[in-house]
Amino acid sequence: MQSENRLFDDFVKVMNGAAGTIAGMGREAEGAFRDRMREWVGGLDMVGREEFEAVKAIAVAAREENQLLKARLDALEAGTWKDQAASPSKPRRKPGAGATAGQ
Repeated sequence: MQSENRLFDDFVKVMNGAAGTIAGMGREAEGAFRDRMREWVGGLDMVGREEFEAVKAIAVAAREENQLLKARLDALEAGTWKDQAASPSKPRRKPGAGATAGQ
């Protein structure tokens, strides 16, 4: 047996309307929040992903080149020090130290 109670039906309709309104307000608040965050982040001085990856690749290449140059310099210095240890050279004179005053 189903009784027809208009008060109960009206209450259900009001609650359904309120639920829809609350859901709409939530979507609107979320959209406003996203817009605010976009504006805020857009004002910051940030780089994009592509630019970051490009700079990162350049840094890696520079680091590798630096390591190669360091290894080359170490090898050159090692050869120079061996040569100096094998044959001691005369002490170096300062430029212009041997020049006479009349020249």
